[in-house]
Amino acid sequence: MTSQTPLQIAIVPDSFKGSARASEVAGAISAGFIAAAQSKGRDIEVTAVPFADGGEGTLEALIDAWGTEAVPVDTTDAIGRPVRSRLGLSADGKIAVVEAAEAAGLPQVSDVPRRPLVATTYGLGALVVKALDLGVQQIILCLGGSATTDGGTGLLSALGAKFLDADGNELAPGGGPQNNLASIDVSGLDARAAGIKWQIACDVTNPLLGATGAAATFGPQKGASKEDVAYLDAGLGRLADVLEADTGRALREQSGMGAAGGLALSLGSYFDVDLVPGWELVAEVLDAHRILGGADLVITGEGRLDSQSLHGKVVSGVLQASGEGADVIVIAGSVSLDDETLAQSGILSAYSIAPGPATLAELSADTLKLVERTAFSVARTYLR
Repeated sequence: MTSQTPLQIAIVPDSFKGSARASEVAGAISAGFIAAAQSKGRDIEVTAVPFADGGEGTLEALIDAWGTEAVPVDTTDAIGRPVRSRLGLSADGKIAVVEAAEAAGLPQVSDVPRRPLVATTYGLGALVVKALDLGVQQIILCLGGSATTDGGTGLLSALGAKFLDADGNELAPGGGPQNNLASIDVSGLDARAAGIKWQIACDVTNPLLGATGAAATFGPQKGASKEDVAYLDAGLGRLADVLEADTGRALREQSGMGAAGGLALSLGSYFDVDLVPGWELVAEVLDAHRILGGADLVITGEGRLDSQSLHGKVVSGVLQASGEGADVIVIAGSVSLDDETLAQSGILSAYSIAPGPATLAELSADTLKLVERTAFSVARTYLR
């Protein structure tokens, strides 16, 4: 490469969950690289775009790409308390992005003992209703970070459905009461929801039920005991039985149906929804191949680089979308992959932002400063 040809660098990190948004990380990496290039007299052109995998942080990434602001919405959290949440809108107002974590998320209920049997997606449904009120033609629903295992019954209730027991009484919210489900009244279901395009971003492949299902796999992190897991799994099974009898749609074995406590089950039983790998959906909206295809060097990052990073996450997607011959470097909060695994995956090198032994709290407090410092050091080495 001649000195007259600027090095094309694409900076496309995920968020460092709990510490820094993807846009902040992208800015810190950019600052480090630009400072290093100036110190070495190198000419570089930097394109910095926050990325996401369809889970938490996707709303931020998409509104950054669209150049819009989040729309505030008053709704309720997973245990019914009032909460100020958000949804995202595309620049033309036709697409809304809604995150499960915004109204049914674990962080919102971290201040109280977890209540896995009654946690509900009703507040998430209120976000969907707001999006419909705004006249959108498409909703991107991002799964991940939820505190719920209700099969999406709360969301559908917010849209007007009623879940009834054998006496015709409406069930209490949550996955536990679904064991008493006898019928579903959809006479009041919001017809607008059938007239839009639904895309559900999902980064897991778990089915709804069983040892690898929603309750068994994700229930414990939501506070479910062994007994709770069995009860929630049975409740989801009962819900699936009633939905299948009502709609003829058998979704329980579909890959990804166990994500976010089976959130897509009720929605997908009554509406046509596309369950899409989260990275693929985000990459399409952001036009990842255009951003990455012409780069000589691609810098990505996330809070923790481990084996999961290579399957359905931002790092794996970046590796797939990067142009042939491009170098890919990862900057992460921690790195647990060995050099052989990095090489086999196509990663040139990976760097932890930790300057030495440090607690998670210490790293979180100085994340952006450490990211910028690491990026400067990486750039000084790469631009030699």
